[in-house]
Amino acid sequence: MKQKIMIVGNGEVPPGAATLIDSADLVIRFNDCRTFGEAGEKTDVVAICNTGRPGKARLASAEWASHPAVQQAGAIWSVRDPAKFTALRQVLAVSHPELDDFCDDYTADFSRLCVCLGKKHSVISRAVHEAVDTQLQAFSPAPYVVPSSGLIVIAYVLESFRDDEVTIAGFGHEGWEGHPFEAERRLVERSIGEGRLSRLQPLDDVAAPSIHATAPL
Repeated sequence: MKQKIMIVGNGEVPPGAATLIDSADLVIRFNDCRTFGEAGEKTDVVAICNTGRPGKARLASAEWASHPAVQQAGAIWSVRDPAKFTALRQVLAVSHPELDDFCDDYTADFSRLCVCLGKKHSVISRAVHEAVDTQLQAFSPAPYVVPSSGLIVIAYVLESFRDDEVTIAGFGHEGWEGHPFEAERRLVERSIGEGRLSRLQPLDDVAAPSIHATAPL
């Protein structure tokens, strides 16, 4: 029997999202889980950026560790493979010297935190990141730093849960200029057109307040 998987970003979600999201078998949220509540509460996985300033900030935040989504989740996924970011550091030192702490790795710290919190910790392989880089080239992206965490997770779920029904919500494909958001949008739309992925649709046409967050995933 197919699982229903919801990947919930931190952008706008359609009316009725909470009910639909909470009815899924597996719900994945990101980082600070900013749409938690209005976009449902069920949380099985929190995918986090485990490098750079975002990773450091979450480790230092008692509020993050005590967030109800993080508390509820059975697993934390680190989106950035340490080996990939070790290799990327030398490249960025030339192309983006201002990002001198971008590749600082906190994976081991998140692993220890998960032990303390009683959660499973997984790291998404660099092979997923590199496959996404290859797929994005079909859409001629302008030079970019890395794909967004959201796209990495979508690719990982589509690869790992091939027989399940995967739906996304809260993905506006906009934010930090270091992510190739237009190419990402087109790649996601291709997956939707192929029937491998769907976007969450409103329950009805009744107007309702939407959720919006401008920061990148």
